[in-house]
Amino acid sequence: MTFRISRRVVHMLLVASLLACAGLTEAQTAPRPTKKVFMITDLEGVDGIFNFDLQCVPFKGALYPESRKLLAAEVNAAIEGFYEGGATDIVIYDNHYGGHNLSTLDIHTEHPELQLQLLGGSPVSPTLGLDSSYSALAFIGLHSMAGTPGGILPHSFTWDIKNIWVNGKKVGEIGARVMLAGELGIPAIMVSGDRAACNEFHDLVPAGKCAEVKWASGASSTGGYSLTSAEATKRIEDRVTQAMLQLSSFKPYPVSEPTEVKVEYVSPAAVPAFKPGPDIERVDSTTWLFKGKDFMSAWLKFRSF
Repeated sequence: MTFRISRRVVHMLLVASLLACAGLTEAQTAPRPTKKVFMITDLEGVDGIFNFDLQCVPFKGALYPESRKLLAAEVNAAIEGFYEGGATDIVIYDNHYGGHNLSTLDIHTEHPELQLQLLGGSPVSPTLGLDSSYSALAFIGLHSMAGTPGGILPHSFTWDIKNIWVNGKKVGEIGARVMLAGELGIPAIMVSGDRAACNEFHDLVPAGKCAEVKWASGASSTGGYSLTSAEATKRIEDRVTQAMLQLSSFKPYPVSEPTEVKVEYVSPAAVPAFKPGPDIERVDSTTWLFKGKDFMSAWLKFRSF
């Protein structure tokens, strides 16, 4: 007969053993120091997802219900990793398509002392509610920026945007949020997604951890190879744990000031109705320049995060 012991039971036995060796009771030990983590989730970077219309359009795509389950499995794996690495509070931002992809019923943990909150729906704060109380930023299910060769479903916030540059550096959704966190003194530590998303993250955070769950077959953005959900979730939990255990080695990403954000759209018809001014300049029929004393003030002239 085979017996399985849950991770929580193993953790409790280990803690009890260590305390006993030290001659202490659990009540005599100090509480865990607060480590608050902000997790941004998306759908295009989740394992097994390659087709936007079938898998990523809420309540319309034929395979969307399955995609929600795949996302929930990756999020729960990340939660376990964060806990194992010392996190005490996690805020999960449901970022895909207006934020209706995760349910509180989907999110679970064997650790009732871990504080979990789900941030979803629209609108949310222009800066996602991020502030300096967070110890780390992580991404689950992210995709690469628009136009990335070998990226799976690459885009930058909307399909109407062709390029975004911050002080001349090309960025997408990963880069913009890494920079936002950096301005608030928060280090980005981990991403899960396709190979191109991992490369994009490592360009910004060379020592960051990445759980690569799929990769494109050549230059195609709609076909490739994927880990199974079971293997993907194992990899995510492992990389998150590693990142949290090495948290002290990560530094916030710096953006030089003053800051310029340049945005190129796919066509003149796709450009929003920006109003030119001292800090908002039309470069050509598809490109606009936004200036600010710092990254956040420049970016918010363009759009929210």
